[in-house]
Amino acid sequence: MELKWTTKALSDLARLHEFLSPLSKQAAASTVQSLTAAPAKLLAQPRLGERLDEFAPREVRRIFVERYEMRYEIQQSIIYVLRLWHTRENR
Repeated sequence: MELKWTTKALSDLARLHEFLSPLSKQAAASTVQSLTAAPAKLLAQPRLGERLDEFAPREVRRIFVERYEMRYEIQQSIIYVLRLWHTRENR
């Protein structure tokens, strides 16, 4: 399996860092580090996350990393990180 980040997921990561940074640079860095490290476990267990049936027939799933939701899609041998956000955000 291979892991790829979409442009939207990278934008979400930057947005979260920008939001947290004025409050605490250390918390912002720690959060980004946790979020970027989390998908590595999907390489060994790609179907670890809950499947989101509303995206069928695509195989879109989600995992939670601390208080953040990360959505990803499995396509053949590639895992695409699609989006991420804090669970308290209005989505």
